[in-house]
Amino acid sequence: MAPTSLAAPAATPADAPAPLTVDALVDATPASRDRFVDLLRALSIVVVVLWHWVFSVTHWTDAGRLTMPNPVGDVRLLWVATWLLQVMPLFFLVGGFSNLAAWDAARRRDGTAGAFLRSRLQRLFRPVAVYLAVWAAIDATARAIVADLPGVLHWGRVVFVPLWFLAVYAGVVLLVPATAWLHRHGRELTIVGLGAAIALADLGRFRFDLEALGYANAALVFVFAHQLGYFWRDGRLNGTDAEARNRRWALVIGGLSALVVLTNLGVYPRSMVAVRGEAVSNMFPTTACIAALAVLQLGVVLSLRPAAERWLAHRSVWRVVVAANGVAMTVFTWHMTALVVAIGAFNALGGTLGDEATASWWATRPLWVLAPAAALAGLVAVFARFERPRPSSGR
Repeated sequence: MAPTSLAAPAATPADAPAPLTVDALVDATPASRDRFVDLLRALSIVVVVLWHWVFSVTHWTDAGRLTMPNPVGDVRLLWVATWLLQVMPLFFLVGGFSNLAAWDAARRRDGTAGAFLRSRLQRLFRPVAVYLAVWAAIDATARAIVADLPGVLHWGRVVFVPLWFLAVYAGVVLLVPATAWLHRHGRELTIVGLGAAIALADLGRFRFDLEALGYANAALVFVFAHQLGYFWRDGRLNGTDAEARNRRWALVIGGLSALVVLTNLGVYPRSMVAVRGEAVSNMFPTTACIAALAVLQLGVVLSLRPAAERWLAHRSVWRVVVAANGVAMTVFTWHMTALVVAIGAFNALGGTLGDEATASWWATRPLWVLAPAAALAGLVAVFARFERPRPSSGR
């Protein structure tokens, strides 16, 4: 885990405030804060990182490129796990909750849309900008030293895998002033309209071969999940009364039923992640299955919320969640670089990466948690300072 306090970079002006410590953030947690949302955000990042490290058959191709298919298509019924572990919809659900809360707070302060968007995107883009600058410098230096060395865009595009998701999320955040207005003025109509648009886009794509509609759904599906987060924020899905419980169960049953029906039509694959050899991926171009998964996941996590809130009331547990969220974007941005560092060390020691999910491949899975984690710990120690929140400087 990253240190609880990190010094500011040497280039930071002397009067700039130091990053807040984890304990300071824990002590400053207001009673009204929804800790469950922070837990889900941290868990989403952890699941994505571990999936890329452990459940990717990462190997070198004959062309000298790193590629990372998964073993879902090789193991019977492993696709079932993707209905739980494909957490991108959950991340957008959490984003919808948090962004609506922040937007409402900004409006109460008479803040502008521009100020709100700058505030929401700053923490996202600052670690990304540092990440891209460092990789550009590494790539340029390596190619200057070693003649005819292929660049990272040739051999290691996998290190930039996290960026496509961040780009989609940033696009959804930019729409918050508009989508929040639509939610306030037509809650049910907006979500039903988005669902209908997703269904029609897939119909046009698969029935009439209009492939461009698949890319439209890559936006619509995540806007839909984000919009569901607004319903969560409204409080209509929370509570212990019978009506709230019925709504949650309706989400679970409706989302699960939709997934079962869709994945048995012969059009959509059962896996919620891309599988090598399959012509269609539910994840990209994104399909209606991911929208149904968002509905299912929302119902499931809200059903688990009461027990989780009791757990999060313990300071030690909440401290871990605060620490994880304080470096979440750094971890997400750098986790594939950590994997590349581990692969480089493995190859230097004479190891060979397999391209099939054999028994020996499964046996080495603990190694591919520990080795990248060690590399990531060092990267977080260096780069988390660009993400950690700072107190106001008074300017």
